[in-house]
Amino acid sequence: MAVYALAFIAYSIDLAKRSSAVSAADVAGTASAGTATTAVAGGNTTTLTRISARIANDAATPYGRSASLRVGVSLTVLAWALHLVAAVLRGIAAERVPWANMYEFAMTGTLLIVTVYLIVLTRTDLRFLGTFVIGLILILLGIGALQYYVEVAPLPPALQSVWLVIHVFVASLGTGFFALGFALSFVQLLQSRREERVGGVKPGGLKFLSTLPSAFTLENLSYRVNIIGFILWTFTLMAGSVWAERAWGRYWGWDTKEVWTFIIWVIYAGYIHARATRGWRGSRSAWLAIIGFAAVMFNFGIVNVFFKGLHAYSGL
Repeated sequence: MAVYALAFIAYSIDLAKRSSAVSAADVAGTASAGTATTAVAGGNTTTLTRISARIANDAATPYGRSASLRVGVSLTVLAWALHLVAAVLRGIAAERVPWANMYEFAMTGTLLIVTVYLIVLTRTDLRFLGTFVIGLILILLGIGALQYYVEVAPLPPALQSVWLVIHVFVASLGTGFFALGFALSFVQLLQSRREERVGGVKPGGLKFLSTLPSAFTLENLSYRVNIIGFILWTFTLMAGSVWAERAWGRYWGWDTKEVWTFIIWVIYAGYIHARATRGWRGSRSAWLAIIGFAAVMFNFGIVNVFFKGLHAYSGL
């Protein structure tokens, strides 16, 4: 967590530098408002086959290379490696996969969120999301360490199955993509408000946003990431049903955990359907993605702890 905290600081310093760069450009007479309007209007007619190629050139105010970003990513990789070692050691100590209680769920789930973030970085430059992604990781790890820590314990009989590995791993991986989509949608909402102020010639707002991709590009990136998460979550439902039949003799039993897993699936299915066929773009699309991730967090932090049922494996 200490290394993640240092990475968070480095990403935060980068955002501060972006704000300073915008202020310097304004003093120099840079017409950022006109550029921002052009970027958004032009984006609406651009084919989205190569979104990643547009990231670097889709900001209203150009922003050069940042040493803080390189430090942030390097520290993130180091923290991820230490995180992976911790998860492996927990598994070795337990002599099983390390996801049988809330503490282990928090440990491996956050590990996969960072893994997804680092993998996506190899294809698309989303380093500007570092503050939001690593901030979320610090919150979840902190809660896990302070509230959910338990000693190593054997698996309950129902969890002693290969489906534990398949079902929980895919669910956690899907959560990683949903978390990235949430961060993109959150920044999209901030960017949309900035673009509305710029279009109406209203000053104020977070200056660093003008160095980030347009709301249009952020929305499409979020949509693509959430589709991957939705596919993984669909497989999670299917694998969970097969496992339930093996463990309890039925595919579906309306257990609280099963219901909330299905609710999450419905929310993201509605998000994809509304955006693809009903034209729900912009803020409405972003809010649906945010609500979906809020449901994922509720499923993890509330349902697992406070609701009783066959899936009550919090270990608390």
